[in-house]
Amino acid sequence: MSSTTREEILRHLTAVAELQPPVQKTGKAPYPTEITHELFRAYTRSPHDVGGEHDIPCDWSEEEHEAWGSRAYVTTECLAWRGVWCAEERRRMQNVDVGTTQYLGLPYYGRWLLSAARVLVDGHHVTLTELINKIDEVKKRHEPAR
Repeated sequence: MSSTTREEILRHLTAVAELQPPVQKTGKAPYPTEITHELFRAYTRSPHDVGGEHDIPCDWSEEEHEAWGSRAYVTTECLAWRGVWCAEERRRMQNVDVGTTQYLGLPYYGRWLLSAARVLVDGHHVTLTELINKIDEVKKRHEPAR
């Protein structure tokens, strides 16, 4: 792979980071005449949309199956069966709407759970306070005995 390709990837990731930093910063939107090719790509591409993109070598290893991922899957499927959300809404929320930082930083089923929490609160199925209280309750149940 040529160094040009790596430079293109770095420019793209830098442009995305400027648009969607981990901590929101204030600033003015650029005028249309100031939008470069890299900035346009960063504005129009979501983090999961990598079709046709150059890639860099990475280590490929099998991950150990974790039970919480299966439980997250079942929970979110139950929400769909109950009509709380549809598969397309779930995909959009966990792949497109989360942004690069969360997309690349959260585990796969972690994004499912984040999306489930958002749809439950946004759809007024539970309040944010109820959700936080339930999370605290479950955490306490699973704390090691002292």
